[in-house]
Amino acid sequence: MLKQIPNLITSLNLLCGCMAVFFAISGDLVTASYFVFSGIFFDFFDGLAARLLHAQSEVGLQLDSLADMVTSGVAPAVVMVQLLSESLTGAPVSIADTFAIEGWNTGYHQYLPFTGLLIAVGAAYRLAKFNVDTRQTTSFIGLPTPANALLVLSLPLILAFHPSALMESLILNSWFLIGIILMGCVLMNAELPLFALKFKSWDLKNNTVRYLFLLISVVAVVLLKFIAIPIILLIYVLLSLIWREN
Repeated sequence: MLKQIPNLITSLNLLCGCMAVFFAISGDLVTASYFVFSGIFFDFFDGLAARLLHAQSEVGLQLDSLADMVTSGVAPAVVMVQLLSESLTGAPVSIADTFAIEGWNTGYHQYLPFTGLLIAVGAAYRLAKFNVDTRQTTSFIGLPTPANALLVLSLPLILAFHPSALMESLILNSWFLIGIILMGCVLMNAELPLFALKFKSWDLKNNTVRYLFLLISVVAVVLLKFIAIPIILLIYVLLSLIWREN
C-alpha cells in the first residue's frame, strides 16, 4: 500500500492539471495558474516519495509523464491561447465566447491564438525524449516542462496582482507572447544541460549551486512576488551555464 503513495501524489498532479485546463477554457486564468502551481508542487514530491519509499516503477514513470503533459503542457498551452485572445480582443473570456465576438473571423485574428498550442507539442516532445534519455538521471538536458509552465502561468498572475501600463502593454503584446511560445519550445528541447534540485546529500560543497539558487529564489519572491518567476527562471538557466563551465 505504501508503494502506491507516489502514484497517488502523481494522480493529484494530474487532477490539478485537469482543473487548470477547465478554468483556463472558462477564462479564469488566475485560478488556472493556482492549479498548475499546485500540480507542479505534487510533481516535485512524487519523485521524492518514490525514492524514500523505494517505490520507483515503470508505471510511475509513465504516469508522471502523462500527468506532466496535462499540467505542464496542455494547461499552459490553453492559458497562452487565452492570453493571445485577450491581446487581440481586449478582455479574457471563455474560448467558446471568444469565437462569437463580432469580427473575429477576419484576417489572422482567426488563427493567431492557436499558436499557443505549440507549447503542448513542445512539452510532449520534451517528455518523450526525457523518458528514453539515460543522461537525465541527475540533471536535465533542456528546460523541464514544469519550469516552462511556471513562466507561462506567471504572466496572468503578474497582470492580476501587479497591474501597470508597462506590464499590460508588454504581456498583452501578441508578438511578445509568440516569442515566449517559441523560446519555450526551443529551450525545452535544446541540448542545454541544467542542474536539477535533487539533493543526494545536504553538504554545501556538492550543492553550492542549488543552495545559491534557492536563496536567490526566496529573496526574489519576497521582494518581487509573481514578477520574480521569470527572473528566477532566467537565473536558473544562467547558473546552469556557469556551473557547467566550472
